[in-house]
Amino acid sequence: MNHLVIVPLLLPLLAGVALIMPRSLTTPVRRALSAAAALALVGVSLALLLQVSGGQVQVYRLGNWPAPFGIVLAADRLAAMMVLITAVLAACVVLYAVRGADRGGRYFHGLLQLQLFGLNGAFLTGDLFNLFVFFEVLLIASYGLVLHGGGPERTRAGLHYVVLNLIGSTLFLFAVGTLYGILGTLNMADMAARLAELAPGDLGIVQAAALLLFTVFALKAALAPLHLWLPGAYGHTSAPVAAMFAIMTKVGAYAILRVYSLMFGPDSGPAAGLLDPWLLPLALLTVVAGTIGVLASRRLAQQAAYLVVVSAGTLLTAFGLGGTAAVAAGLYYLVHTTFAAAALFLLADVLGKARGALHDSLVAGPGVPQGQLLGGMFLLIALAVSGIPPMSGFIGKLLILQSSLGSPWMPWVFVVLLVTSLLGIMALARSGSILFFKVDPAASAAAAPRLGDLGAPLALLLTGIAMVVYAGPLYEFSQAAAIQLLQPDDYLDAVLQAGSGALPR
Repeated sequence: MNHLVIVPLLLPLLAGVALIMPRSLTTPVRRALSAAAALALVGVSLALLLQVSGGQVQVYRLGNWPAPFGIVLAADRLAAMMVLITAVLAACVVLYAVRGADRGGRYFHGLLQLQLFGLNGAFLTGDLFNLFVFFEVLLIASYGLVLHGGGPERTRAGLHYVVLNLIGSTLFLFAVGTLYGILGTLNMADMAARLAELAPGDLGIVQAAALLLFTVFALKAALAPLHLWLPGAYGHTSAPVAAMFAIMTKVGAYAILRVYSLMFGPDSGPAAGLLDPWLLPLALLTVVAGTIGVLASRRLAQQAAYLVVVSAGTLLTAFGLGGTAAVAAGLYYLVHTTFAAAALFLLADVLGKARGALHDSLVAGPGVPQGQLLGGMFLLIALAVSGIPPMSGFIGKLLILQSSLGSPWMPWVFVVLLVTSLLGIMALARSGSILFFKVDPAASAAAAPRLGDLGAPLALLLTGIAMVVYAGPLYEFSQAAAIQLLQPDDYLDAVLQAGSGALPR
């Protein structure tokens, strides 16, 4: 049994407890401990990814109870990739937060570490009920983070976020209970085996529960029409929290991909192909709805939030197309959009601080000091987000378009992605021209940005550039992860055979 699999859970859990429990910790100590834990998590996540990169599925049985009777963690290429993305993003967020954005509350770093515990648990769990548990952990931490710093707009948007996610959690529990009542297990590998032999009389109720589960995941992934909570929550919270939340919609997308490829894939008997009529049209609708929001946005952070909605729709378009090429393209795009969206949130905050009372409002204001540097970073991030060559967003969208060739949905995919990309370019070009070139002589002088604040968005931007330089190897890894996901025999064997043997006494 490989103990490295559980370390990405234990590390942020222990760090979170250590940061929350003692009230006597000074701010520098909190920052140092949080930064050390975030950097250590990057190293652990990289080591885990290297262990599974050859195709091995690493399994960890808590309490050494065999599957399907005990709690199982399983790390394959996809899970390890998601854990590493989360760790890198968290390290950049902590790097930015310790510059002063964490002053709005004592528990910022502790809540951030507990959110990492929930995120990593959701990616690594092999049990549907524990997916619910880890969803609740990361959501409870996010409730505190989204309200970090206070303010009426933030509180209003945060309450909407909390209420909708509590409803989603209730539906999740209903769906899990129904599936357990029919299948008698919650281990996802064991559920997949039992679904393949499902009795015809149970098909209707299983499909109903699975669609209810899809509704919950769609809410987490901001899939239209369940996306309306996201722009308010992301657009009004603090910049490091919004940047960290760039991975949150990917949790919903990951859950859709993992659960429905494993439990409702081609080999799932009568329940196979459950989402085929739903996922792709809703994903395209999400892209359109998000783009309308991008065009209508009056603040840069709000525009970044709607761009997250667009990216969620684009990602789920790839997953909805199905097949190895489309899923691989989606996984490459997932990495790109997580880092690009986070970089835009952080840069919007830097620009907002420089513009004083106007903050990131898209109106004429004072000339921005260091305008060439900030403008250059904004240009590169905008190119990446909108999918303009040679940035990684262009490669991701090109791969998705190529994967749609031969699909009945190809015309719709091409029209929606290309037209919305053009509109996104226009919206970001307008935002950049207002922020950097439309000067109001009557506006109060802008404050010079602190160059240290640019470290985190620059690191995220460089990560995107590295994705262009190493696009070949990264796409090969995405293909390998897609193949392993869509041909889950090794995953099923590793989880179930790892638990073979007598029950512990």
